[in-house]
Amino acid sequence: MKRILGIMVLFVVMVLASYNAYADEAAKSEPKTLLGNTGVTVSADLNVSSKYLSRGSLYDKDPVAQTGIYVSSPELMAGDTKLGKIKLTFWDNVPMGKSDNLQSSEQDYGVDYTYDGFDAVTLSAGHTYYEFPDATPTDGAPEGFSREAYVGFALPKVLLTPSVYYYYDYGRKEDGGGQGSYTVLNFAYSKPFTLNGINASLDLNGHAGYNNKQYYSGHGGDVGLGAGITMPLTKSLTLKPNINYSVPLGNLKDKNIGNQKNQFYWGGYLSASF
Repeated sequence: MKRILGIMVLFVVMVLASYNAYADEAAKSEPKTLLGNTGVTVSADLNVSSKYLSRGSLYDKDPVAQTGIYVSSPELMAGDTKLGKIKLTFWDNVPMGKSDNLQSSEQDYGVDYTYDGFDAVTLSAGHTYYEFPDATPTDGAPEGFSREAYVGFALPKVLLTPSVYYYYDYGRKEDGGGQGSYTVLNFAYSKPFTLNGINASLDLNGHAGYNNKQYYSGHGGDVGLGAGITMPLTKSLTLKPNINYSVPLGNLKDKNIGNQKNQFYWGGYLSASF
């Protein structure tokens, strides 16, 4: 209940802050950030989804609320040389139903370093610490947890903005960790359009992932497709209803191993930048 109340508070803060930012931008020609002229930016999002799926695996059949808070540094510089940016992330999943026996409570704490000083490619590396409060590890720990490092690159100027990321989960399975790797190829396409004088966009995305023993034995993977429409509510607040479809592959769908199935799910993102 406390976490659901926290989500409601975050929602109100996002709306009020976005309207304050809108007023500031309307009154002044230069945009104003939450932390003044430091160059640090803060953003947040609230996603309500009919199910919780990740990397082809179903973690909750009930609706969930997922909140994210992101703090990004300005461009780090050494003289005239760009050194990249650092982003800190907090992400939380809260189940909102009890029609199944799946326990999907989760909190993630992440740090990301991204370098975009090249013309054609963007490089990223980072680390995420996962907490699973409802899990009961076999080694007797009070809750489950895991740790994951990743590296990747993106081609932002290429059609469909392809990106490739490699994730290595080195958390022990006895603690609730994945102890394996996941490699994914992502695609995304956005088409702006105007409806009744409102500038919006049709957003399409897809991915193909390869799972090497992460949470499951053997090899498998998944394919995911999604579509959404991003609609501005203010200059700093957007709403994105979306639909998604997930297809497990290999050992991920083997009923004796992963036992995952094709899943259709839908939801809506509320995103704000301050």
